[in-house]
Amino acid sequence: MARHWQVLLVVTAGAFLANLDLFIVNVAFPAIQADFGGADLSALSWVLNGYAIVFAALLVPAGRLADLVGRKRVFLGGLALFLAASVACGVAPGPWALVAARVVQAVGAALMIPTSLALLLPEFPPNRRAAAVGLWTAGAAVAATVGPTIGGLLVTASWRWVFLINLPLGLLTGLAGARVLRESRDPARGRRPDLLGAALLCVGVGALALGVVKGGDWGWASPAFVAAEAAAAAALAGVAVRSTRHPAPVVEPALLRPRATRAADASVFLFSMAFFPLLLASVLFMTEVWGYSALEAGLAIAPGPLMVALLSWPAGSLAGRLGPRRLVLPGVTAFAAGCAWWIVHAGTTPDYLVDMLPSTILAGVGVALTFPVLAGTAVSGLPPERTATGSALFNMARQIGGVVGIAVFVAIIGSGVPDLAGFRAAWAFMAVSALAAGAALALLPAPAGARGAQGLTGGARAPSPSAAGPGRAPS
Repeated sequence: MARHWQVLLVVTAGAFLANLDLFIVNVAFPAIQADFGGADLSALSWVLNGYAIVFAALLVPAGRLADLVGRKRVFLGGLALFLAASVACGVAPGPWALVAARVVQAVGAALMIPTSLALLLPEFPPNRRAAAVGLWTAGAAVAATVGPTIGGLLVTASWRWVFLINLPLGLLTGLAGARVLRESRDPARGRRPDLLGAALLCVGVGALALGVVKGGDWGWASPAFVAAEAAAAAALAGVAVRSTRHPAPVVEPALLRPRATRAADASVFLFSMAFFPLLLASVLFMTEVWGYSALEAGLAIAPGPLMVALLSWPAGSLAGRLGPRRLVLPGVTAFAAGCAWWIVHAGTTPDYLVDMLPSTILAGVGVALTFPVLAGTAVSGLPPERTATGSALFNMARQIGGVVGIAVFVAIIGSGVPDLAGFRAAWAFMAVSALAAGAALALLPAPAGARGAQGLTGGARAPSPSAAGPGRAPS
């Protein structure tokens, strides 16, 4: 096999592993909750949110670090850390030990994801880089498609295998990467990352989510809730201040100047508030209300991610001709229609073909028409050398939106046994968030949108090797 294909396989396997854990864990939630003596849902939500917060905050700093010390070294080090944390997750004796291991796992993922593209692109000639990026991003789509089913199968043995399954593929990836990857660095571009800014972002988003998750138990006017939200505001204000002063900030203000970038990042933040909790809500509804097993729930969810895998690439290609609004607005409408279908049809008596399958397919079509198109729009107003950095910022907005969405979902469902009324309220929140995402993108003028989607999604151009440094990987 030619060397460039070997490199593609290695870095795509790393991306697959990091993204698989975003989807596979949802199916294991009921089993984890039962094994830990009925642990509170608000506590277990940090198994998802702890990972997403740290991953989002470290994407850009990890890339800066790799510029300084070497991209191969950081990729393989991140993979080793990810695998070690996966073992710690698999043997965790309690919920907070599991959350701590997930945080370490997120550090490893943040080291792998942005670095992998910087290792990949130099291996391909310029006219083939767009195709290479497409295959690389397909790893995430495959993870989303197979994650629920794999999770359901593994949970039948033990939820701990959801994490331990990372070891065989991860070890093979590490051995192959040590042999085929070439070391590279760029000290001139690799200014010291703003680690304090990243820490403040973690504290700010974490405190925000904590207040939302626990607000019902504490009281929405309680001193604890007010303190958590005040801490969030202060930490996020610190991130904003450091972003204007640090030479290599977590969020570069210049990247937010183009109107298309601001609109796409705001839109993906809002849409992620709808999408990320939908996966968890679907699993909990089918297992807690309908009495499905984990395997049955995983198989029942699979048609939605399958729609995403089948339609994402065509949607990105069409966006270059139609403009993002003509795809995203139908996309968020389809997603909201899927949520509305659940609200109207889902009852306590299982009827998958009528109640669940149509809504799952509608939501999957909505995701396929939204995420890849927004990814291209986010970088459309940036110069070529900044497109990959803009994509890292887009990924950050997506992860943080997911954290807020899951926190709101947990607050709506409450800490007791989930009931149908709670799920209906949660689906309504998701529908409103999705439509708000469409409203954010609708503010774009049509000509700017049509030009915008010809970035990464349309395949009209791919990042140059210098643009594709670590921390600047497209989504």
